[in-house]
Amino acid sequence: MAGTGLDLRTTLQHIVDTATALAGARHGALALLHGEDRRVTDLFTAGMSDSERRAAVPLLDGRTGVLGVLVDDAQAVRVDDLTAGPHPREVLPGQHLPMRSFLGAPVRVHTEVLGSLCLTAEEPGRFTDTELALLRLLASQAAAAISGAHLYEAARQREHWIEGAAAVTRALLTGAGTADALTTVAERARVLAGAAAGVILQPTPGGGMEIVAASTLDDPAGLVGTAIEPGSPVLVQLLGGEEVFIEDSATDDRMTTPVRSRFGPSMMLPLQSGGRLIGTLALPRRRGGAPYTAMDRQLASQFASQAALALVMADAQHYREQLAVYEDRDRIARDLHDLVVQRLFATEMMLESTRRKDLAGDTGTAELLGHAVDELDSTIQEVRTAIFALQQPPAEAPTTFRGRVLRETGGAAAVLGFQPSVQFTGAVDALVTEPVDGELLDVLRGALATAHRRAGVSAVEVEVDATARLPDGRAAVRLVVADDGRADDGDRSPTVIWQAPL
Repeated sequence: MAGTGLDLRTTLQHIVDTATALAGARHGALALLHGEDRRVTDLFTAGMSDSERRAAVPLLDGRTGVLGVLVDDAQAVRVDDLTAGPHPREVLPGQHLPMRSFLGAPVRVHTEVLGSLCLTAEEPGRFTDTELALLRLLASQAAAAISGAHLYEAARQREHWIEGAAAVTRALLTGAGTADALTTVAERARVLAGAAAGVILQPTPGGGMEIVAASTLDDPAGLVGTAIEPGSPVLVQLLGGEEVFIEDSATDDRMTTPVRSRFGPSMMLPLQSGGRLIGTLALPRRRGGAPYTAMDRQLASQFASQAALALVMADAQHYREQLAVYEDRDRIARDLHDLVVQRLFATEMMLESTRRKDLAGDTGTAELLGHAVDELDSTIQEVRTAIFALQQPPAEAPTTFRGRVLRETGGAAAVLGFQPSVQFTGAVDALVTEPVDGELLDVLRGALATAHRRAGVSAVEVEVDATARLPDGRAAVRLVVADDGRADDGDRSPTVIWQAPL
């Protein structure tokens, strides 16, 4: 029966109905109990009205009376007359239903009692050994159904947590910033744990811990910035990298934050890798929420370990990208040395030669001086272009073509004194690839450097169009750079237009 499907509730209700009918009982009940406190978490009944069902709930808690004996001894119990029992634990406590005969069997998986299957009848001595054996069999069927459902649910949970950890790793390795990375971990963990909030705490210089990232269905503003002050009972455990599990955040003496009144069960899990404590992942549920199970705690702990490793890997990747930028700056420095310095030296030789010819009365002096000025002008432009390339901080080095264009214009803004406007047309990131992208960026740097040289420039417009066409109809990318400055002769500065086939 338990193996015909995964609808546990339908299976358990069918077991209660079958047991009640086969034994000729007046009432039947299958109560599922919660751990050590033995409170009823779910109830399936047969032959009971709504009022009788409500009356049965406190009688089936498994703490006292004949139900207490059943759960403690984990053995089936038969009582011929509940009103005549010589021992107090052989009767049902309190105001019970009209019943005399009782038959009960534990729903047990291995040594753990998950609940009880009970039958009652109004007349005494109603149940026989045959019906007791039948009840034991049906209770074992219920246990098998529950065990199978638990295994299935545990497998699903484990799969979801594994997928979540993999998704977090992929997201972190795409180059998100530190704050975004922490929020990604908090958001994914909150969803997987069914928590009201997911928060990341990190140590503060003063010896406490502070919430630096939060994910919640409500406004997270009330969470971010909340601190656990030094001296808090829970702080020593958190800074020591210990897991902390709390049944009710609002009433637990270890919790001291002002937001604790909003939450109930909570897990606080260390984010640490290689002995390094990155922070703490806290997953509180709302007041009155279901407590975390042992499986919940285990899977969340594994997720926290994986997320911590992903954060460390993301940091390492970030440092590698920084190193690549520094290496690119070294290359630019070498270019300046090898090309610009040599050109300046050659210009110096040209001017020295001109000086000597001038002393000798050579009439070609003006032409040589003009050529030297052109060389110096070209050199200055190349130096400015190199400066533009060095303006952006290494941590913000972009990976997309669109981002690299914005990086160039952003670097130029520091020299120009204003931000050039940039417009993109078409899917530039997908269409503009090597080596065209490098050529376009070189032209853009030169155009921005030229714009800076001219007087009166207060606006620069940059347009990158990936939907352009060449005269022969081929697809092309077009770069247009225009400014409002004036050329040396007083005319309006020419617009730089460059295009290349895709």
